[in-house]
Amino acid sequence: MSLPGSAEIASAAELAGTHRLTDLHQSMDRWFSEVARILPWRSPDCSPWGILVSEVMLQQTPVVRVLPVWRDWMERWPEPADLAKQPSGEAVRHWGRLGYPRRALRLHAAAVAIVEEHGGRVPDTHASLLSLPGVGDYTAAAVAAFAFGRRETVVDTNIRRVHARLVSGLALPAPSLTASEMRLAESLMPDDVGLSVRWNASVMELGALVCTARSPKCLDCPVRDSCAWLAAGEPPPTYTPKGQAWHGTDRQLRGAVMAVLRVAESPVAPELFERSAADLGFAAEGAAVPLAALHRLNSAPEQLERAVQGLLSDGLAEMHDGGLRLPA
Repeated sequence: MSLPGSAEIASAAELAGTHRLTDLHQSMDRWFSEVARILPWRSPDCSPWGILVSEVMLQQTPVVRVLPVWRDWMERWPEPADLAKQPSGEAVRHWGRLGYPRRALRLHAAAVAIVEEHGGRVPDTHASLLSLPGVGDYTAAAVAAFAFGRRETVVDTNIRRVHARLVSGLALPAPSLTASEMRLAESLMPDDVGLSVRWNASVMELGALVCTARSPKCLDCPVRDSCAWLAAGEPPPTYTPKGQAWHGTDRQLRGAVMAVLRVAESPVAPELFERSAADLGFAAEGAAVPLAALHRLNSAPEQLERAVQGLLSDGLAEMHDGGLRLPA
């Protein structure tokens, strides 16, 4: 499988040497100013905390699903200190159905660290952001760039795909991020700090709206004349991306159990997960609806046990008075 390497870096250098890279930056900047989605975390009034929350929520999650949850979080916890003083279970409860709820625990832990180690203010450098629990290279770079206007190389799935097509002539990037991809991304960055921030945002937006994984809208692309993939005749991917199964998986069952715990007002007895409340002779209080949905999955007892134990091990649930509840 062909991967971005010295040839792609040379292509970027060639762009710079012929001033085409400057034209590319300007074309993307104009396009972004005209078509960029109006999102609350892009507002000049959005706090660094709001941007950090958005970046964590947006990982592997579409904007349309993130928007209502982000707004709810920012209304409840407009500053890190507001979240830090709540039990971690409240972060999980109000994570809703975004998926991968360990992200909620990480945000809560980050809020605590921001209060205890940074005076309640989100740190403003890549290195200091990396020191926060659950913050990796991508999130640190994105927050440093979008919250504090720093020149950082931001590389997410959308940006990787645009770079792969635009410069490398590949339909899709490698299955996982490579060092050569990072070098390519760095070589494409504008020198101007302000323009570098907008470049990151514009390439990300192009990947989300136009240069999509399936059915890219090439006629709408502002840089199609520079696209190596189009010039090569749109060669197909060199591998088949593996989709993530959902129905019948442990992930689906974990989500169903979490849905019960998010609405339960008291610890849920383990037997309620195994049999309906009607079978046991009493109601499940506010958890009746998600419990019914859980039972409709007809999961094997060993899978249910595995899901519950996984939630306990991950700190997403705890046993209290003989029942399961969100962490206190």
